[in-house]
Amino acid sequence: MSGFANAMEVFSLLDRSNCRRCGEKTCMAFAGAVFLGMKALSACPKLDAETCARYGDRVSLDQEKEEQALSVLIDKVRRLDPVETAARTGGKLSRGSIVLKVLGKDFGIDAAGNFVTDIHVNNWVVVPFLTYLLQCSGEQPSGTWIAYREIAGGRERYPLFQKRCEDVMKQVADTWPDLFDDIVHLFGGERVAAQFDADISVVLRPLPKVPVMICYWKPAEGLASELNVFFDATVERFLDAGAVFNLGAGLARMFEVLAQRHGFVLPAE
Repeated sequence: MSGFANAMEVFSLLDRSNCRRCGEKTCMAFAGAVFLGMKALSACPKLDAETCARYGDRVSLDQEKEEQALSVLIDKVRRLDPVETAARTGGKLSRGSIVLKVLGKDFGIDAAGNFVTDIHVNNWVVVPFLTYLLQCSGEQPSGTWIAYREIAGGRERYPLFQKRCEDVMKQVADTWPDLFDDIVHLFGGERVAAQFDADISVVLRPLPKVPVMICYWKPAEGLASELNVFFDATVERFLDAGAVFNLGAGLARMFEVLAQRHGFVLPAE
């Protein structure tokens, strides 16, 4: 099956009005979502039925590769010893499934490779979850925090990580005053003593041994607000840079959706 070669191919079909009726902030953001398989082309209300029919059955080439890579990860996890894996990763065995706490909620995989959970299953959860099961060394976090660019392979990806994760989180934090209190309650997070002279520091555990710290500096005296995301220095023993990227971008997207559900209107990019 043929697919879109890139997001620009999708973008060329759009009217570039940035009307936001598709749920995305810009036409370019919508094009990226279609290319990644996150939205259907028909979600654009301004595209005619003929165009949607012509391109609507296309699957992104990247999406096909992603699905193949996901199948490989699932196959590798199915070959693991479930008892050893649950003990090593800080999880548990439940009716033959390896179950971990993901942001305070149970998320598991059974012997057949099926996911067992009450939360929404998407790649930002699945890829880090599977990678963690395979790579987790079993050691405890060190308590030393590092930025994404300090992770092997992270320096080259940091500009995109900053855009997809930190900038999005900052925008939500600027708009939603109670964001940090709410995510602590919703996802079993913890307010910790301020780190790096931040005004607010919150630690979440998207995976048992992979804490994530979000530090927020409020605007003051003509200075804009800032937000940075940090990971424990041991993170490379649990996840690679790609899985960490998925985790950060996924968290940011989740905060964005929550803010919109709470009635907050986020500014356009």
